[in-house]
Amino acid sequence: MKRDIGRELHHMAIETSINGKTVALSAEPDTPLLWVIREELGLTGTKFGCGVAACGACTVHVDGEPTRSCSVPVSDVAGKSITTIEGLKSADGTLHAVQKAWIAAQVPQCGYCQSGQIMAAVALIEKTGRPSDAQIDAAMTNLCRCGTYPRIRKAIRAATGQAAQAVEGAV
Repeated sequence: MKRDIGRELHHMAIETSINGKTVALSAEPDTPLLWVIREELGLTGTKFGCGVAACGACTVHVDGEPTRSCSVPVSDVAGKSITTIEGLKSADGTLHAVQKAWIAAQVPQCGYCQSGQIMAAVALIEKTGRPSDAQIDAAMTNLCRCGTYPRIRKAIRAATGQAAQAVEGAV
């Protein structure tokens, strides 16, 4: 058995669904889900930001709930359904309505946080349908160092058919 700084590695097989496909993951139980997504599966759209679940760059959906994957042990997702930014588009490659709205509103500046922002926005819309500004403010807790929050709100409103209000509130 391999040794890692004096401790035995106890890889475990974890079966889960990622972007609609059943996968068997092999990792130590306490490995952050983010690292398995990026390193084992090669899905690099989910970003590492802070490592302590504060910034939201690593947001994915676990059973439909927005989840900061940097702080979730892979053992916690056994048998669950995970969606990453790569899994939002349809099978024919059509972008999700939120992704389309993000492009139309030219939301990204540097873009680093945007996959997590989009995942949080999709979860908000799936939960509320047409969120109010107060609901957007409460749910969109991901950090954007570039300050694209007005464009994020505009894109969320546009994706939910509130385009006229989005244009009025544009900054």
